[in-house]
Amino acid sequence: MTDVAVRLTVNGEIRTATVEPRLTLADFLREYCRLTGTHLGCEHGVCGACTVLVDGAAVRSCLVFAVQVDGSEITTIEGIAPPGGGLSAVQAAFRDCHALQCGFCTPGFVVSVTAFLRDHPDPSDEEIRAALSGNLCRCTGYQSIVEAVRRAAAVARGEE
Repeated sequence: MTDVAVRLTVNGEIRTATVEPRLTLADFLREYCRLTGTHLGCEHGVCGACTVLVDGAAVRSCLVFAVQVDGSEITTIEGIAPPGGGLSAVQAAFRDCHALQCGFCTPGFVVSVTAFLRDHPDPSDEEIRAALSGNLCRCTGYQSIVEAVRRAAAVARGEE
């Protein structure tokens, strides 16, 4: 198998490497970029722990090869915070609403919710639950996560 050169913009920084065609985006981020916030849970695209933004779309990085996203802009959990530091509205809401326990699933939830709220700034509870259905959590019971999404949406709309 011939290695392939890839060039990605990851959290605003250009990253290049020569990789095996079968290397997943998740492994590229963890091994080549040393960004370990992208977690690998099921490696079948079911749990959502590996969710990143690829050109703005929430994508399961365990299901995508790095060569498939050559030239793309990738945002990981490490790149979600606003420039200059601090927490994004979603990150702050997860903290404030205690929407995490062990934290393993949290990066995937935060990235997924960030993309969801960008496209749905005033979601109903039904829409929130549908959006969260692609991420698994074994600790929280989801209610605090739903509350965090509600809060982040309100903050983004300037209501809190």
